[in-house]
Amino acid sequence: MISFRDIIILSFVWVFILDTAAAVTAADSEGATVHCINTHLINPTQRESMWLTLLYSCTGGAALLYALYRWLIPTAVQYHGGLALLWHDMIVERMLDTLTQSTRPQRLLHAVQKNATRGDPRSVVKAIDNFCRQKEWAMNVGDEKGCILDSVVSEVNPVTVLELGTYCGYSTVRIASLLPPHAKLITLEFNPDYAKIARQVIAWAGLEDKIQLVEGPSGEWIPKMKEQFGVKTFDLVFLDHWKDRYLPDTKLLEDCGLLRKGSILLADNVICPGTPDYLEYVRNSPRYKSQYFKSHLEYTKVEDGLEKSVFLG
Repeated sequence: MISFRDIIILSFVWVFILDTAAAVTAADSEGATVHCINTHLINPTQRESMWLTLLYSCTGGAALLYALYRWLIPTAVQYHGGLALLWHDMIVERMLDTLTQSTRPQRLLHAVQKNATRGDPRSVVKAIDNFCRQKEWAMNVGDEKGCILDSVVSEVNPVTVLELGTYCGYSTVRIASLLPPHAKLITLEFNPDYAKIARQVIAWAGLEDKIQLVEGPSGEWIPKMKEQFGVKTFDLVFLDHWKDRYLPDTKLLEDCGLLRKGSILLADNVICPGTPDYLEYVRNSPRYKSQYFKSHLEYTKVEDGLEKSVFLG
């Protein structure tokens, strides 16, 4: 099925073809005025053949470019983390932002509002997964690793949860939908534009009462948790923000006394893009017992995974 994104691309392709055809026609008309001079060089049959050749070349070239964009390149980058992130998160996103005059989070929100049932968190998650697999990749934890996240949340059954990195609210909705009625989920997002979209996604899922979304740097908010939100310790912390902040924020949580014996840290993207300093710390520190859950980078075949670390005190 052709998506809205495909229609936009095809529209630009056809505009290019029509503009080229118009240019050729104009050139042909201009050439008619000097026909008496060039008639011995190019006859009408030859001009028509040249026009058709150029039109077919433009159409074929445009079709090839579209096939590269829509199928061949996305398939090729499925197995290479660096290329996948470059293609989806840099090239395609910037191109679509320019063509549609919207942002990826805005397009994701539109997909939720169009396809998900208001007040149904699972339909919101499904709508986002379908958007990311069928239309446009996005940096959510994704459906495959999302199942691991669900199992950890269900196993821990936390009352207090901290999420570092909200983005558009996908994992926030997954976590909150599994929490008991009296539980509290605090999610931190540095980017105000992402936070604005996330609030609308959370509201569409009907989970506003369970979630406290806070805007700002994690390094500034973590020390304020006890005072601002009355939290003593967190049962579960989900790390999915800037990868170079995983280790500093973990140590900050320790220093602020926000981890108790048995608290769980669950970190995403520990292989791709990767968090080597964080992994070295939690795997070698006597304060943690860690387990790696092998999976794939969201919506690709690139290896990635989640690291579950139990704080031992």
